[in-house]
Amino acid sequence: MIINNKPSKSINNESLAEKAKKLLDEQKFNWVLLKENYEKLDSVRIKSFHFGNYEVKIQFNPARIISTGADVSDEAINNRKCFLCRENLPEEQTALAYDKKYIILCNPYPILDEHFTIPTVKHTPQSITNSFDELLDLGGDLGKYYSVVYNGPKCGASAPDHMHFQAVTKNVIPIEIEFDNLKQKNFARIISDQKIEIYLAENYSRYAVVFESGNKGELLYAFKILLKALRNIFPEENEPMLNIICTRAEKDWRVFIFPRYKHRPNQFFLNDDRKLLISPAAVDMGGLIICPDEEDFNKITKEDAADIYKQVSFTKEYAEYIKKKLLEAY
Repeated sequence: MIINNKPSKSINNESLAEKAKKLLDEQKFNWVLLKENYEKLDSVRIKSFHFGNYEVKIQFNPARIISTGADVSDEAINNRKCFLCRENLPEEQTALAYDKKYIILCNPYPILDEHFTIPTVKHTPQSITNSFDELLDLGGDLGKYYSVVYNGPKCGASAPDHMHFQAVTKNVIPIEIEFDNLKQKNFARIISDQKIEIYLAENYSRYAVVFESGNKGELLYAFKILLKALRNIFPEENEPMLNIICTRAEKDWRVFIFPRYKHRPNQFFLNDDRKLLISPAAVDMGGLIICPDEEDFNKITKEDAADIYKQVSFTKEYAEYIKKKLLEAY
């Protein structure tokens, strides 16, 4: 594996997003597995369910079975090599160094046309507590083309033992496209000042908190308040379950945070024709549900999608507590 610590002069003035795009082009040329899986995206099928002024998309993507069906139990993790540690990466996989702490890798099992995994160089557990500022930095540095996502260790991360983010094609996840309209009817703006605006979902199929600001310090403060409130609700957890999608346009960040109540819906564990092999992570919570099984894709209904969100998302009571704590802080 080659770590691109010192890019050639020809790309010194390029943004990180442009360097990542070049890395993906190179990997498609040099790595057969990745090239084949990106070609398979051409046959990925999509269907949509409309919920008033927003939609939920279902993507049939068989290559994602590795992630969706991953065994993330402590026993399974302890009995396998970490596939994000540098010494265990495939020979064909190259990387782009970021801030001496992370490397940017092309994901060989993509969800979208461009999909990266961004693990730490050091093997350390998945945790957002001391990494939210790094998520914002990545969101800014990759923001020209990509959105950066975080999946909690118990709600979507297929490597909960190794800290990592992901980056995917920007403005493809439905909530990113729809939010300017959603905040008129489906989200309530509870905090608005010159430095930050905070929105809470009200008439939406899942619970979400959204931060908008060009001030990194304000975003860090708001997230600290939110995380403290979540810890009060789930004091027994090392980290409350949550998924995050971070985007940046020009000077402002937009951060979508999905507090979770449950990792996987009941349908995941059934052994009859009601079974649905769906394990929601950040992209799914953003409105693009990944379905690796074709039979499940064909049979899933709008009602199923709504029920899955209801099971894994926050309750109204928890949402009201979050709202109260945010309002108290401001």
